[in-house]
Amino acid sequence: MTLRLSLAALVAATLALLTGPALARCSKNLVQQFDPSLQRVSFDDGVRLANGPSPSRAVITFLGHASYQIDTPQGVRAITDYNGVNGFGRHPDIVTMNNAHSTHFSDEPEEGITYALRGWPQEGESEAKHDVTLKDMRVWNVPTNARDWSGGVRINGNSIFIFAIGDLCIAHLGHLHQRLTPEHIEALGRIDVLMVPIDGAYTMGVPLMVDVVKRIDPRIVLPMHYWGRSQLDRFVTLLAPLEPAFVWPDKRTIEVAKEDLPDKLTIIAVGGDGGG
Repeated sequence: MTLRLSLAALVAATLALLTGPALARCSKNLVQQFDPSLQRVSFDDGVRLANGPSPSRAVITFLGHASYQIDTPQGVRAITDYNGVNGFGRHPDIVTMNNAHSTHFSDEPEEGITYALRGWPQEGESEAKHDVTLKDMRVWNVPTNARDWSGGVRINGNSIFIFAIGDLCIAHLGHLHQRLTPEHIEALGRIDVLMVPIDGAYTMGVPLMVDVVKRIDPRIVLPMHYWGRSQLDRFVTLLAPLEPAFVWPDKRTIEVAKEDLPDKLTIIAVGGDGGG
């Protein structure tokens, strides 16, 4: 009987680890086997996912400023730093927001959104903590500090949001104002695609933001929150010691698949000359 109880306790502990906060990070192949019977989605606004069996892929569209639209094989749509304006076609299912400025959040999200995730603490909270799953997308956050515009600090006033589609992990830095600690890096885990503000003024200075990119070590960087080619050129120049590839797509939509990630750091300027 003692042995049975011990085994049961072990199983319970294992299940707790697999379902608890410890897995709210991108570190291993955690996705279940893709069900080939699932219908691949065709979107009403012309965005389509390429044929293929992989669940670890997404269509990413730059909407402007700090907003990206992420579409999954099972038809889940998320918008980052949702402000109620950026977006097209049908409404999103999940939106994430940071309250640095009114262009990064909305107090009145449109109807039909399943999860509206605010990246700053609400009344009575010390930090925002989210971990939600909708079909093949899981979203959670890692809180960071933010400046208040009187010169002080808003503790946990910003969030880095992570979007996992299968084994593909996408992180959006939000309105990042602070250097990341080892605890932040550990909480993020392995990130494949990183959305990075590079304005160098409203968020962190560009050299500090480049250091963040180096520490997170993604395969793909998507610059955002910049105004003009000069800011983009400075960011790319400071990353030059890493010898990244630079891609200038002819449209603001790209498809990313885990299996097709580049071997080295690749900067994709989906925002063109003006990523703000």
